[in-house]
Amino acid sequence: MDKKKLFVGNLPWSVNEQALKDMFSSYGEITEAVVISDRYTGRSKGFGFVTFANEADAEKAVAEMANKEIENRKIVVNVAKPREERPRGGGGGGGGYRKDFNRRRF
Repeated sequence: MDKKKLFVGNLPWSVNEQALKDMFSSYGEITEAVVISDRYTGRSKGFGFVTFANEADAEKAVAEMANKEIENRKIVVNVAKPREERPRGGGGGGGGYRKDFNRRRF
């Protein structure tokens, strides 16, 4: 597991990638700062990731930034966990696309 990459949650909607990078830059060299946004609206989802050049700086940032308040929101800072594989298919637990959908009568 890469301990240089941090998850940052409960971010205010106003925080963009540059602001996120600025928040953590005092702890060491940052190689990447990303705020995750909704693909349809472009609005922040309220979380992001910060990747440091080395693990020691990342550990220091976790210790000092945990539970810090930004714009009256207590942010969450943890080492990022690898993304879990999710099954592909249709949403809603319906098992995906149904060929006879248009022929059904309601």
